[in-house]
Amino acid sequence: MRIIDLSAPVDAAGWEPEPLTLTTMSAADGAKHLAAEMREHFGMEIDPADLPDGEFLTNDTVSLTTHTGTHVDAPAHYGSRAAYGRPRTIDELPVDWFHRPGVVLDLTSAPVGAVDADFIRDALARVDYRPAPMDIVLLHTGADRLAGSQRYFTDFVGLDASAVHHLLDLGVRVIGTDAFSLDAPFTHIIERYQRTRNRADLWPAHMAGRQREFCQIERLANLDALPRPHGFTVSCPPVKVAGAGAGWARAIALVPGEAD
Repeated sequence: MRIIDLSAPVDAAGWEPEPLTLTTMSAADGAKHLAAEMREHFGMEIDPADLPDGEFLTNDTVSLTTHTGTHVDAPAHYGSRAAYGRPRTIDELPVDWFHRPGVVLDLTSAPVGAVDADFIRDALARVDYRPAPMDIVLLHTGADRLAGSQRYFTDFVGLDASAVHHLLDLGVRVIGTDAFSLDAPFTHIIERYQRTRNRADLWPAHMAGRQREFCQIERLANLDALPRPHGFTVSCPPVKVAGAGAGWARAIALVPGEAD
């Protein structure tokens, strides 16, 4: 069994549209912190110098959104109301949604913007595969090569409403992409809306989640490392953040018959 990491790092050194900070407590400061905490809360004394090299445990404090790095969007992310009832938050979703057979589709030939259902049908035909209900569909756009730069958030391809509904009609409930969003870039969407004034042009892939329940994995990576378009398992359970519209995931692919 070969395990392929499909996750992008949470990297405070890269460019992000939302603030991301990482503060690390060193091992030496960890020893001082231990002494102070034991004194304040338990009235006990310990000299940091008594610890090996005067060090204790490090700790990291991260400030970020649930949409930073590889993450799963829950139905609650798409709005407070849905045609099918109350949208579920990330902690309420069945964990078995996120450990399923996968298929990866090549969208690298598509220009910036969004592809439609016909494009997805053709992509599935090229790999001779029809997703079974609950399969996880991964979209290889190639956008992950831009991760860490501002272009990652503006130069990629997503899905339009017809493409999302086509996959949902097949029984898919989790769609993943190596791009920033399942929709077209924000700039592309707003420019189109300014021309058409059609509200259906505003984030149609996300807004499909107000009509039908599904999840999306955004900001995947290494989809080009998958050795074949299907015949592997995707495992991407999200962190169980109570009441949240998304949760971070360490997504991997399990490829049988191969070893690292």
